[in-house]
Amino acid sequence: MIEVEPHAEGIVLPVWAQPGSRRNALRGVEQGMLKVAVTQAPEKGKANRAIIETIAETLGLKRSQFELLQGETSRKKRFLIRQISTQEFFFCLKESLRKDAE
Repeated sequence: MIEVEPHAEGIVLPVWAQPGSRRNALRGVEQGMLKVAVTQAPEKGKANRAIIETIAETLGLKRSQFELLQGETSRKKRFLIRQISTQEFFFCLKESLRKDAE
């Protein structure tokens, strides 16, 4: 289970980054974090931007809702996602996984 934390402005999402992958995708759960694979290399924030874009596109959110709180150069990251509740996040995640299965 992803260990999402409530925040006054939305939620804090823990992410396990997998830069340099073959394609951008949500890859499941790693140590209580959402595992996100991106093709970008981890240099000059490119992978962090790709992670935000991948999560936003997959869940139907806006990139402007995201802010990196911790882990700029680490595989373990924490993102603030504004204007979404924990329940809404898990609903969006479930829906995106359902669409991928079809």
